[in-house]
Amino acid sequence: MKISSQCVLTCAASLLTLANLHAGETYTFDQSTSTIAFEVRHMLGTAKGQFHKFSGTIELNREEPERSSVSAKIAVASIDTGIQKRDAHLRSGDFFNVAKFPEITFKSRSVKRMGQRAGDVSGDLTMHGVTRPIVLHVELLDDPAGEHSRWKVTTAPLKRRDFGLLFGGTTEAVSGIGQDVNVRIEIEAGRGQ
Repeated sequence: MKISSQCVLTCAASLLTLANLHAGETYTFDQSTSTIAFEVRHMLGTAKGQFHKFSGTIELNREEPERSSVSAKIAVASIDTGIQKRDAHLRSGDFFNVAKFPEITFKSRSVKRMGQRAGDVSGDLTMHGVTRPIVLHVELLDDPAGEHSRWKVTTAPLKRRDFGLLFGGTTEAVSGIGQDVNVRIEIEAGRGQ
């Protein structure tokens, strides 16, 4: 049986199209319009801060959401609580030790759809050299034409102790800083950036 070159090209194009349909969509975090923030209670109120440098990728499969994945990296040195002296102390060996542990990372292991525009992303969070399982509750806020998407991400408070983020000596005991770190994340991501 003789197959024409036109038929071969047509079949190859069809296979590529099908592969692309099932491959999903890749979105890259837009650092300039996204926020990764946190707050911690202490005896005088609440300390708030954020990280200014981070990157991440969302591999989104709309037909089979459980095949989606997320990975992210945060540059710990970009921490900003609005007080330079405090930020320098947080970067030091007394706390985050950015010289030894420069990044916080997240890598998903599974995705479970929890509604039309929501899902739970289970994965591994590594911070200060310690890796712990975590579940991120993700809600799609905005998805205009599929070119850009905006996501709200929440999770249970992180325990500083779980990641070895404790001040040395008596500082921890007298600081009045809470163990719970509340995280607030909004990610805007662009398709194919």
